[in-house]
Amino acid sequence: MTTNSGIGINTDTLLAISQSLSTAKSLRLALDSILPVLRSFCIFDNIAIYRFTEGQIYPEVIYARATGRGKNAEADAAWGEAIAGQVLAEGKTVIQVPKADPSGNRLNQPYLLATPLSQNANILGILVSVRFGGPVFTDQDIKVFEFIGQQVSWLLLKDIIEQIQENLESQNRAIQLQEEFIHTITHELRSPLGFIKGYTTTLLRDDTSWAESSRKEFLQIIDQEADNLEELIGNLLDSARLQSGQMRMDYQKVRMDVLINDVIQRALLRFPGLDIKTEFNASIPPINGDPRRLAQVFENLLNNAAKYAPGSPVIINISMLPNTMQVQVTDKGPGIPANYLPHLFERFFRNPESLAKHGSGLGLFICKQIIQNHSGEIKVESVVGEGTSFTILLPIAGKPADPELITGKE
Repeated sequence: MTTNSGIGINTDTLLAISQSLSTAKSLRLALDSILPVLRSFCIFDNIAIYRFTEGQIYPEVIYARATGRGKNAEADAAWGEAIAGQVLAEGKTVIQVPKADPSGNRLNQPYLLATPLSQNANILGILVSVRFGGPVFTDQDIKVFEFIGQQVSWLLLKDIIEQIQENLESQNRAIQLQEEFIHTITHELRSPLGFIKGYTTTLLRDDTSWAESSRKEFLQIIDQEADNLEELIGNLLDSARLQSGQMRMDYQKVRMDVLINDVIQRALLRFPGLDIKTEFNASIPPINGDPRRLAQVFENLLNNAAKYAPGSPVIINISMLPNTMQVQVTDKGPGIPANYLPHLFERFFRNPESLAKHGSGLGLFICKQIIQNHSGEIKVESVVGEGTSFTILLPIAGKPADPELITGKE
């Protein structure tokens, strides 16, 4: 096989090109490796690959290289958008020869060759090559580019299959997560309802007389389980609102020291044995935030401390960084294994080693969404046997958050 230049392209070269395309880790790497070889046999200045996806109006450019005289050309014809659409419509290789240009400017005379990338009669994409100023593409050039197109089509098909597989795996994970969520929520709903029903039925029995201390104990259990049920339902509703973007934030000036002190007082009523210490600077500027939602974040963190680190002191520290307020909530509890930390803020995630505790796996997910809605960040550090520390970064009112801090960089 020869080109218009008279230089032959032999079977060994075609085999080498095919092997490069089939063994490369990506389409881009494969094409980058074969272009110098291909160009030594078939002259072209620009080359582009368009991928066609079902439902798209126009093909998408997934690869483009300017290798010769058109490197600085900005004309639309340089990448063959129009001819790509023609190939898609006709389903076959198309050649386009330009009209003569009196100025003699080669860049105004693009010769184009476009061939479909097909598998099983389905067009997956289009391979376009451009020569500025000629020469005209020959039959030999067409055969070479159609050969390359066939090899590239296999890579495109492979990418499509891998994407389908990835989507299926993602859907399977979502289904599995949903099933686990339903199982968890069913258990979490039945547990408080079972206590409430059981102790209420016991108190209503006519054949038994309960001492006042027992009656009070039963009512306290009913009250506590009703609170657990209310918290669970609230988390489910908040999670749904956050997922759909329908949670309304009422932003206003907030004094974080005052807000946190109020949260602490409420937490101590619910957990009288909780040991909470605060470390606040003398002067703490306000921030723009929703006081109700920010309070929800710290209530969740203190509830978790009481639940998962019972008996441990909890330290809440507020410090000022450039344009940013940092709030840390630290306990000296059992800590969280390192392999669970990356998943801690995921929806429905629960530490498998703490499944005996009540929880839906929504609390920290909600915390993260609320903080992100405040243009902030929440992160966690933990050492097994030493404790856990949550760090919240929030922009100071009227000032942008430091991007270095918001991304967690030092």
